[in-house]
Amino acid sequence: MSRVTIVTGASRGIGAATAVLAASRGDAVCVNYAHDAAAAGDVVRRITDAGGTAIAICADVAREADVVRLFAEVDGAFGPVGLLVNNAGVAGDHGPVERVTAPGLERVLAVNVAGAFLCAREAVRRMSTGNGGHGGAIVNVSSRAAELGGAGEWVAYAATKGAIDTMTIGLAREVAELGIRVNAVSPGLIDTEFHDIAPGRLERLTPSVPMGRAGTADEVAEAIMWLASDASGYVTGSRLDVSGGR
Repeated sequence: MSRVTIVTGASRGIGAATAVLAASRGDAVCVNYAHDAAAAGDVVRRITDAGGTAIAICADVAREADVVRLFAEVDGAFGPVGLLVNNAGVAGDHGPVERVTAPGLERVLAVNVAGAFLCAREAVRRMSTGNGGHGGAIVNVSSRAAELGGAGEWVAYAATKGAIDTMTIGLAREVAELGIRVNAVSPGLIDTEFHDIAPGRLERLTPSVPMGRAGTADEVAEAIMWLASDASGYVTGSRLDVSGGR
């Protein structure tokens, strides 16, 4: 049986690129999505048209019951997960902190932080050699915003990615002896739909990138899949910046 991979938030952007790349390398892929069934279906079709194996499952990672159901459905369709890519995330309120709303803050924390923890919990329960599992890998999608801070735009979002960096280190050390590696990628300015909420942002910030261009979702997906591969077998608790030097 090929490796079973779950990519959360995989209907577009980095998640979609990662799902397609994982399937091209032989993984049976779950394309998780929260709202856009049509977009998730398109990703699955891209995979199956190329001869790969994939299913789409709707689940809001901020809801524990949805996460539990997501992993149970993957168990039934493919077997236990061997790779979890914690990619699902929302930007939250755009603008300075003085404009942050309680609902917006609650949502960005629920999806970006609690969702990643809940998915990691379910993955560890299945992967852990202490539970009879065969080991596996978890790759968390962080952001350079965790260090840059997101001032004037997305401080709350940046703070959630700081939490992901800390989670990555702690969880990696906790499960290293259980056959599970945990790492993170930290994308910089990437040309995806993420920037649609702030028109012109991509063009405004591109000059700040030493390489002089925005990155692509495919470039981030390649980094994710390297961290998920045997080629990085002695790498855990690490964060890989994919930022063009920014």
